[in-house]
Amino acid sequence: MATSTVEDYLKAILLEQQHNPEGLVPMGQVGAALGVSPGTVTAMVKTLADSGLVTYEPYSGVRLTTAGRQLAAHVLRRHRLIELFLVQVMKMNWSEVHAEAEELEHAVSERLIERMDEMLGFPSTDPHGDPIPDVHGVFEPAVLPSLLTCELGAPLRVGRVADQSREFLQLVERRGLKPGCPLRVESRDEAADTVDLRLEDGTSLSLGFRAASKILVVG
Repeated sequence: MATSTVEDYLKAILLEQQHNPEGLVPMGQVGAALGVSPGTVTAMVKTLADSGLVTYEPYSGVRLTTAGRQLAAHVLRRHRLIELFLVQVMKMNWSEVHAEAEELEHAVSERLIERMDEMLGFPSTDPHGDPIPDVHGVFEPAVLPSLLTCELGAPLRVGRVADQSREFLQLVERRGLKPGCPLRVESRDEAADTVDLRLEDGTSLSLGFRAASKILVVG
């Protein structure tokens, strides 16, 4: 059985690897994601490599093996199903569930996870719009444009929120921009650092470029 630390590392590498599926994840990137020192990352990655879960190239980075990716995907599945269960069944605020799921993902049994999945109607995404791996650990990370890169004036809806910090999720909720929200991007002003939006109910609002880059949309 993998320890919680091993699972945390594999999940972090999987999430970082999505940005460059064929490349190596730099060690500094892994350390930043987990909040640990470079020396700690290197020692752990060497252990994972000895266990056949990652491929490690000194001074270059790390990549999951097939076995490592499968284990990481199952950890991610547990995490995202727990988040959705906490929101839909336990009625917790979506800005609170990430930290709770970080703890619970290592403690729940696969039997309980499958029961949660059934109770939730076999969902494909979590409360933040992230894809939930299926029972085999298969999922397709969606490549979506952000409010900075999408087409102006087109009917869109929020598909995913990339920043899951409590503060940002609370901002998104206050602005009415949770996943599923219909909207149009009316204009962008780089000099003023503003993206002007119009929601389906006619509400107009503005976001800064940094916040807009973290809200991904679908047509």
